[in-house]
Amino acid sequence: MPVLEKFAQYDAEMQALITEVETISPSVVTTIGRRSFLKLAGLAGGGLVLAFNLDTRSAKAEMAATPDAATTEMNAFVRIAPDNTVTVYSKGPEIGQGIKTAFGLIIAEELDADWKTVKVDQAAINPKVYGYQGAGGSTSIPRGWDQLRQAGATARAMLIAAAAKQWNVPVSECTASESTVIHAPSKRKLTYGELAKAAAAQPVPDVAKVPLKTRADYKLLGKRYTGVDNLKVVTGQPLFGIDVTMPGMVYANYTKCPAVGGKVKSANLDEIKKLPGVLDAFVLEGTGSPAEVMPGVAIIAKTTWEAFKAKAALKVEWDESSASKDSLTQAAAKAKELGPNLPTPATNVGDVDAAFAAGKVVEAAYDYAMVSHQQLEPEVTTGWWHDGTMELWTPSQQSDRGLSQVIKMLNLPEDKVVVHQTRAGGGFGRRLANDYMCEAAAIAMKVNAPVKLQWKREDDFAHDMFRVGGYHFLKGAVKDGKLTAFQQHLVTFSADGSRPVSGGARSNNSFPTDIAPNVRYAVSLMPLQIPCGPWRAPTDNTQMFVIGSFLHELSVAANCDHVTFLLDWLARPLAAPPSSGPPPDLSRTFNPTRAAGVVKLAAEKSGWGKPLPAGHGLGLAFGFSYGGHIAEAVELSVDAKKHITVHKITVAADIGPVINLSSAENQAQGGAIDGLSTAMGLEIGVEQGRIQQTNFGDYPILRMRSAPPVEAHFIQSDFRPSGLGEPCLPPLAAALGNALFAATGERVRTMPFKRAGYTI
Repeated sequence: MPVLEKFAQYDAEMQALITEVETISPSVVTTIGRRSFLKLAGLAGGGLVLAFNLDTRSAKAEMAATPDAATTEMNAFVRIAPDNTVTVYSKGPEIGQGIKTAFGLIIAEELDADWKTVKVDQAAINPKVYGYQGAGGSTSIPRGWDQLRQAGATARAMLIAAAAKQWNVPVSECTASESTVIHAPSKRKLTYGELAKAAAAQPVPDVAKVPLKTRADYKLLGKRYTGVDNLKVVTGQPLFGIDVTMPGMVYANYTKCPAVGGKVKSANLDEIKKLPGVLDAFVLEGTGSPAEVMPGVAIIAKTTWEAFKAKAALKVEWDESSASKDSLTQAAAKAKELGPNLPTPATNVGDVDAAFAAGKVVEAAYDYAMVSHQQLEPEVTTGWWHDGTMELWTPSQQSDRGLSQVIKMLNLPEDKVVVHQTRAGGGFGRRLANDYMCEAAAIAMKVNAPVKLQWKREDDFAHDMFRVGGYHFLKGAVKDGKLTAFQQHLVTFSADGSRPVSGGARSNNSFPTDIAPNVRYAVSLMPLQIPCGPWRAPTDNTQMFVIGSFLHELSVAANCDHVTFLLDWLARPLAAPPSSGPPPDLSRTFNPTRAAGVVKLAAEKSGWGKPLPAGHGLGLAFGFSYGGHIAEAVELSVDAKKHITVHKITVAADIGPVINLSSAENQAQGGAIDGLSTAMGLEIGVEQGRIQQTNFGDYPILRMRSAPPVEAHFIQSDFRPSGLGEPCLPPLAAALGNALFAATGERVRTMPFKRAGYTI
């Protein structure tokens, strides 16, 4: 397949991946039937193991074949041991979002377990029995919410039934609390550990009739909890992919062409093999897909340091005939030419031109840079080819997808590839691609020992799946204090010439299409070969900067208080949902009432309308992203040299019931700080197909001295919970720009803001 077609195929896969992680399957929203629950007794010294098969075709087939068998491939979610320990199995990867703790709390709440006796283990990677095991799109909690609650409630019912039978009393006279079943009339008590074996002998109750708690009954959820891995993290215990060690292990790095798409023409392999500690060096032709293995040179050494030293001495002559020639400087000039010329056909609703003629018109052009992920832990995977089996230890966000990629790439039977999920040192969407896992597998096939592939930070910069840049040309009209018309021309990039690259489209998620009664949308495409992919809140993270800032421009033009303007805008009539198809998941649907609630809360908590010192400004923006309704306010001051001091960020969020308040606050703070960092200084340049930035020296992630206090406030509603990892970042840039305008009167329409001369 030609190189450009390979890249277009890669981008299509990334597009599909974003859709997959964004979508909540209706099958997981519905309850789980009784026949889906299975119990195992007598394993690991007795006790109760409660598992259920997910609603997948393969899982159903397995269940039908072995309805009551004690198979080790069963999907175990909760295990109660005779020593009273409750073990919860987290099927998704922990990437710092706190999912292991949250999964444990959800089950413990419905189980009425003593949280001190609960531990959470990582589940095996096996999509046949666990279904989707990725982490992305803030979907881990909404995907698991019903399943985990039912697992906890069902186990509780079986424990109570076991106690009632042992005491020969009605079940209705027994209650559960803190891992104990209590018979109030006789004041007898039995611990879960004492009941576990007998509970395993009880029939699985009708899950549909097992009562689930209401929010008012929660004893655990909504409070602050320390993460289950926190002690191990702060004491440096091995958790992450980079921590993996094993006897006889060797170390590898992999060098690819700095212009993506280039092939190895020649390399000084004989010289490299003579260097201290080097065990081998060889060329891999690869598959040619950026998501798998691009052509390059692997170096195997006794230590990581010796492998890095050899990499520095490596000289490769590249064949760049099919490599990227992309230039973002040229693209920016081209976008400037295209912007004023609206292409046809465009999407039209209402009479846009008449509304423009009747109202006060505002026009503006916004743009934003390409950015890199740069999670703390560089890409790493350990592979071991032994006994006809490929074993991999990886900090992926989607190990199940990587598993299938390696099976296909190496043409191995499914049971001959085993993937172990490690904790990931950050992800932000980068680890949804498993190129480093595929590289480790390809290298391990040629090494007679366990081999750890370790990327350098420079490799992370040169070979990321970047958030794409873009250019928006906007026109809006206001009349009588209201938004009456809106026009948006997005100039973006394309890998296949027919649709925007992954993450580069206009988002209908953050701002619905009916943003005004009269709207017009159009898109122009420019070619790009550099791989792009999901980056924290794909598309929303840029769209909210553009629209959130422009709404402020319109409120200023309307001479209207911005909060008043937003609340009036949110009160507009919305299009009715489609009459056909499955009913919408209301927890993931834009809700004007919830939106207005967070705008009011952010305004109240930030002191909107209060007198501010000279040079200070307060800005506020709203966003809807991945089911989360979020408003953020930024208070800042600016000196004569355009140096910004951010005094406070206020986050108001409605994500349904909060599971772990400590984790939610952490995510809100992290998202806001990440948003501030990105808005102020992050930018990737591309010339001649090469990434211009190489390390943090020229990619200034926000330093601790510039990090402001962040207050997080939550509206705990009764909607099913949505995630929080994505939605707290996107509104920040608009809130920052709106605050800058309030302080200085200058409108910043480019991101990062350092382009306009601002520093922090």
